[in-house]
Amino acid sequence: MMTFQEMIDSIESLTIEDQDHLFELIRKRRIEARRAEIAANAQEVFKAVEMGTAKRGTFEDLKSYLLENDDE
Repeated sequence: MMTFQEMIDSIESLTIEDQDHLFELIRKRRIEARRAEIAANAQEVFKAVEMGTAKRGTFEDLKSYLLENDDE
């Protein structure tokens, strides 16, 4: 496996155009990974709502709930 410095050196040896292409590719993959993470979180919430285990209420309700449990 390459060290982080070796990766940087390899990237710096690429042409500017290839570096730009690589950075754009990485950016797009990070966006897609974040979308997948958000979708997975949403599925968990939907499942919790469906099972009746999700907490509902206002921000103040949630704040009170969290602070109440913090005192124990």
